[in-house]
Amino acid sequence: MSPGSRRSKTLKPDEARELFSRLAELNPKPTTELAWSTPFELLVAVILSAQATDVGVNRATRRLYPAANTPAAILALGEDGLKAYIATIGLFNTKAKNVIAACRLLLEQHAGEVPRDRAALEALPGVGRKTANVVLNTAFGEPTIAVDTHIFRVSNRTGLAPGRDVRAVEDRLLKVVPDEYRQDAHHWLILHGRYVCRARNPDCPHCVIRDLCRFKDKTVA
Repeated sequence: MSPGSRRSKTLKPDEARELFSRLAELNPKPTTELAWSTPFELLVAVILSAQATDVGVNRATRRLYPAANTPAAILALGEDGLKAYIATIGLFNTKAKNVIAACRLLLEQHAGEVPRDRAALEALPGVGRKTANVVLNTAFGEPTIAVDTHIFRVSNRTGLAPGRDVRAVEDRLLKVVPDEYRQDAHHWLILHGRYVCRARNPDCPHCVIRDLCRFKDKTVA
């Protein structure tokens, strides 16, 4: 292969479009694997999900939400009461403190409703940019992209949106993801990273975007 014919390390616009076209065909209606029925339930679940699995969070909220699924109800539990429900989740002490503080702020400043505003969301204890993006996208239908470890890995490996940190990857994704795929891009990429483009032993032989991907060390079995 001559130098002039070598592929760029970064996907071209038509390749990025093809990537999402294939992921969309495979999973037309992707969504989070966290269990929720209201924006507040989603907010709490995402706060609890930091350094924890969705399965573990769902196991805890399956017990918590029937007992308390509003800011007022969880605030009434208090930190110790909340800990009894989430003790199986990593960092549960800090998370209980943050959830209680967030509930208090929601009641004091937002009439108990989850705000549809990035700045207001990020002002809540335990909520950073990634959590705010998840809530804005999944609960409110905003075309945001929350970059977690899975999306960071997929974006860099494939050449879709290389970046040194999560914010750089997010900014690049917002530029390269075609508009018609922006709303669901977050879910497609996280699910692809979780089940196919795994950190260890990625399942390259069964990857629908293998031929587009720029990853040098593709697995063969």
